Amino acid sequence: MRRVPVLVWILAAAVARAAPPLDATAERLVGADQGVWARAEDGTVLASVAADRPVHPASVTKIATTLALLARLGPAHRFETRVVGAGRLDGGTLRGDLVFEGGGDPMFLRENALLVLLALRDRGVRAVEGTLRTRGPFLFDWRPDPDARRLRRVLEGREGAEAWAAVAAVRPAASDGGLPGHALRFGPRPRAAAGATVLLVHRSAPLVGILKALNCWSNDVFHVFAERIGGAATVQAAARAAVPPELAGEIHVDEPAGGGRNVRLSPRAAAALVDALAAALATHGLALPDVLPVSGVDPGTLAHRLAGGLVVGKTGTIGSLRASALAGAVRTRRWGRVTFAVLNHGLPVPEAQRRQDAFVRALAEAGGATAWDSPERAVPSVADAEVVGP
Repeated sequence: MRRVPVLVWILAAAVARAAPPLDATAERLVGADQGVWARAEDGTVLASVAADRPVHPASVTKIATTLALLARLGPAHRFETRVVGAGRLDGGTLRGDLVFEGGGDPMFLRENALLVLLALRDRGVRAVEGTLRTRGPFLFDWRPDPDARRLRRVLEGREGAEAWAAVAAVRPAASDGGLPGHALRFGPRPRAAAGATVLLVHRSAPLVGILKALNCWSNDVFHVFAERIGGAATVQAAARAAVPPELAGEIHVDEPAGGGRNVRLSPRAAAALVDALAAALATHGLALPDVLPVSGVDPGTLAHRLAGGLVVGKTGTIGSLRASALAGAVRTRRWGRVTFAVLNHGLPVPEAQRRQDAFVRALAEAGGATAWDSPERAVPSVADAEVVGP
């Protein structure tokens, strides 16, 4: 009769030994009904709570989109915007329309428009007899500008004074006369003349820097940006191909920025995408902090969380759906790089984030975490773009 309790104790001890060491911590700090996954660098599973259940990951989806964009375009890719004169240049006046031909640049901002303005002045363009037009996939300040109305206000010097200082730092000559002294004058109506000529080509910062900036702020321009490579279908296919086959069915992407109602990831699939992204970056001599924010170091959604570079990763938040997530990596002395994902559902966002941070801190303490470093200039500036001749 004494053997039964002893046998039960032995079996219970064996189960306890087999259970991931941080499961109890995850259930206590995050919740037994929430999703948690953590995996050591050698493959040891450290925490697994509802880890195979797909839930809404919000903007953690952008890890998959980042992976797909890097695979299709490469980290050094630059987006080109061609500036075309639809007519001849005559004594400082372009006798025709000025046309911006977009190439899908997701970060063509006011500073970039002013950089082009200065280059046009260097080419001798002072006035445009026609008007300003855009064509192709052109975004300005994160949004489409099909009638070029917002872009024109900047080129005419009516807006953009706050961006002028950044441009003047790159082009000291711009300080002479300020923005009003460099503004273009446009005619009242279109005048598409014959003999269109490419005047200038604006080349964006390299893709790797753009991805870092967009992920820091979790910018939803990812949705439009990903259309350049085929949209949600391409992102989903790339993500499923990048993870072990048994995880592919736990990835559903219907909107590349993570805003779709039917986007789903399981915690273990989200963490596997972090591992896949790290592996893809390593082939180019890059690492996760080159495209994802470092907590407490980089600006954006992780700027005031998990201070001191504890995490490199991606947040996700949709308050209306009560979806909140954090996925990324922690460097530890005990387990090497630990990849993790905490996917909350059905909780108010502040409470979900509190639970995420509590688990990550416990993980970091148990593993003896060391801080991540971020690239010296994490977010590209206008200095990383260039304007060249045709």
